[in-house]
Amino acid sequence: MTGRHRFDPTILREYDVRGVIGETLNDADAYALGRAFGTIVAQAGGKRVAVGRDGRLSSPAIAAAAIGGLTDCGIDALDLGGCPTPALYFAVHELGADGGIMITGSHNPPDYNGFKMMLGTAPFFGADIQRLGEIASAGRFASGAGTIERVAILEPYLARLLRDHRQDRPLSVVWDCGNGATGPVVTALAEALPGTHRVLYPVVDGTFPNHHPDPTVPETLDGLRNAVAEAQADLGIAFDGDGDRIGVIDQAGGVIWGDQLVAIYATEVLAAQPGATVIADVKASQVLFDRIADLGGVPLMWRTGHSLIKNKMAETGAPLAGEMSGHIFFKDRYYGFDDALYAAVRLLALVASSARPVSTWRDALPTVLNTPEIRFPCAEELKFGAIEAVRQSLATRSDVAVNDIDGVRVSSDEGWWLLRASNTQDVLVARCEAQSVEGLERLKDQVRSAVRSAGLDVPPF
Repeated sequence: MTGRHRFDPTILREYDVRGVIGETLNDADAYALGRAFGTIVAQAGGKRVAVGRDGRLSSPAIAAAAIGGLTDCGIDALDLGGCPTPALYFAVHELGADGGIMITGSHNPPDYNGFKMMLGTAPFFGADIQRLGEIASAGRFASGAGTIERVAILEPYLARLLRDHRQDRPLSVVWDCGNGATGPVVTALAEALPGTHRVLYPVVDGTFPNHHPDPTVPETLDGLRNAVAEAQADLGIAFDGDGDRIGVIDQAGGVIWGDQLVAIYATEVLAAQPGATVIADVKASQVLFDRIADLGGVPLMWRTGHSLIKNKMAETGAPLAGEMSGHIFFKDRYYGFDDALYAAVRLLALVASSARPVSTWRDALPTVLNTPEIRFPCAEELKFGAIEAVRQSLATRSDVAVNDIDGVRVSSDEGWWLLRASNTQDVLVARCEAQSVEGLERLKDQVRSAVRSAGLDVPPF
């Protein structure tokens, strides 16, 4: 028994821990989290935990505090230093570590930070994350004297990325690191790949001076789009702040969204593994689920969240999964975790295997009208209650079908709309898809009505 610690309850989320530095998250929280996680690892008979960190200004101090918590449990810390999140996942697999902690604020604003964790090679989420809070509040920490070992992981990680690369023709590619944690690896990757490569914003800078690194927000892709046009490149590839989400611009400047990327990857994966399950989250287009079935696969709609998707992949044996947010998961020839750099390498191989422009891969899919993700501000402590209120308001409707595995996805003859609470930001997230302009506007009206019914303001969209 040692000192008790109470986390701000808003930071213990469904599939990671995330908060605002100096407000809901500080070094003492990081130490307590390392100590609580180390206790769980020790109770499971583990001894070694890998720790990586992104490029945020707060990440070195947060990582040092978390490592201190681990070693005070008797856990040996494998300190990877700065790296993308998938490099931390890779390290846990390749080094045989008993767990992993990645210090990252992912795609959130610069004043956020947090933790993504693995217990063994499995995701650590849900009740496990709540258990961290229970251990800390009771002060029931393990005690010991662990060691710290610096481990250089970027070179072996790069070698693993290149191992699955096959390229039948040289490509012209523009890469946008957004000053996130991918910069050093992408720079080395571009130097090692054939073709012509230009890397934008490779210097790791936690203030993100050029643009916010979130490839799901179309405006963040403007610089990449312009650079692709200027270079007359085959495609452009963008990453979020910690490198587990990908964004793609085709040669004509169009965005290839996350669900469209899964449809492209599924062509190759299902040819190699006929009848396999392919998973996508509730935000994905119906076009994707239909495409998976047309290719002979088994489409499975699941909850949004990288840990939730990885867990479902392990349960079903799915070789491929993806989210609208650009998390792409390959178990086919890889480990099953979300790795935007690996997804980029697999995409280049597919594009180079054909003489067709990149846009034709997307244009081969049926055309529907849909919105990007629409975000409505909603206080952290109110957002899940707001979704429950909307769900209850739909309970008596007989003219629609409601899927409530993650928020509400409401389907009708017009198409479908989704409203869910983000697990990483204080917002509600909506998306609509229809066959016609008029149908899309009617669905958007239904979203507006649902948001207003929950007592929230509706900005124009």
